[in-house]
Amino acid sequence: MGLSADELKRELEATAEEVLGRLRSRQLFQSEWDIAAFVVFLTFAGTVVLLLLLVIVHCCCCCCCSPRPRKEKPKGVDNLALEP
Repeated sequence: MGLSADELKRELEATAEEVLGRLRSRQLFQSEWDIAAFVVFLTFAGTVVLLLLLVIVHCCCCCCCSPRPRKEKPKGVDNLALEP
């Protein structure tokens, strides 16, 4: 079912050697799928960073600088069926 500790260690070492070999050869992307996966990852990471920046700007600038007066909300519901 699962991998034993020795098998897992060998698999991780093989993966690390493959990554280090790509770095040494300066050929990180060997196929179209590698490039596509990297573009998807960068798009996701960029979106997350952009959303975090928007949240920080909203929290820092909007709350302190321009306090809005609170409007009183009417309580209850108008029953228009009782109108003549």
